[in-house]
Amino acid sequence: MVAKDKTKDIRDLLRAELRDGRFRMVDVDPDSTPGLKKRKDARKEMEQAHGTLFELQERLFAENKRSVLVVLQAMDTGGKDGTITHVMGDLNPQGVHITSFKQPTPEEKRHGFLWRIRRSLPEPGVVGIFNRSHYEDVLIARVHALADLKVIERRYRQINEFEKEVVKSGTTIIKFCLHISYDEQRSRLLDRLRDPDKHWKFHETDIDERRYWDDYMSAYGIAITNCSTNWAPWYVIPANDKDYRNWAVAKIVRDTLADMDPQYPKPKLNIPRLLKRLKD
Repeated sequence: MVAKDKTKDIRDLLRAELRDGRFRMVDVDPDSTPGLKKRKDARKEMEQAHGTLFELQERLFAENKRSVLVVLQAMDTGGKDGTITHVMGDLNPQGVHITSFKQPTPEEKRHGFLWRIRRSLPEPGVVGIFNRSHYEDVLIARVHALADLKVIERRYRQINEFEKEVVKSGTTIIKFCLHISYDEQRSRLLDRLRDPDKHWKFHETDIDERRYWDDYMSAYGIAITNCSTNWAPWYVIPANDKDYRNWAVAKIVRDTLADMDPQYPKPKLNIPRLLKRLKD
């Protein structure tokens, strides 16, 4: 059994909180660091957690009965790739499956919006990571009116039913919204322009999308209000500070796996006989 920190559960601090029946992104300060006593300790504590996280992932993989799905959503430059690198980078790649959802292909458009999501769900023993997800179909679709509003409203219910089905099948879902500020995004885009090695990451459409910032914040708020459930809650991570972001995500993933408490299988082996054979 892996022991967890005795401090207040970070999941309680960062789980999306509804006020008057609604969640508002403006209620979360992207510069804040809930649960972290000293910012300078974030990297050290995360490095200490990596060993525990690796052990838990190995046990999940060996058990081969259940799986974990990590959903990452954020505005452009919000830190999805960085979170995968720094939090999941030390896990055994054999037991990790990363899916990046781009604009739907013609084949995917011929099916329902959850079709390609189902095809990418993690198998037993695997930690699946969605870099963007089915929530794009209620975020960008809402902001840019890519679907009728009635269709989008219906999708929230479809998402909840889908996620409940996934959880019942043995997959634990952890959903992260990495929340950065408008000014922080500008700073990160400027960094990409000033660093030739980061030019490949820059897309001029990112500047265009900044005009819709408030619309996106509203869309995120509506999606989280409708789809943060007991079986698949949303965690909103203040992400202006990258070290805090990584620390918080690592702790939530680790604590969730610790609660799952996967076990190594115990095959029946005749140890004396096998040891004797190896002496030959």
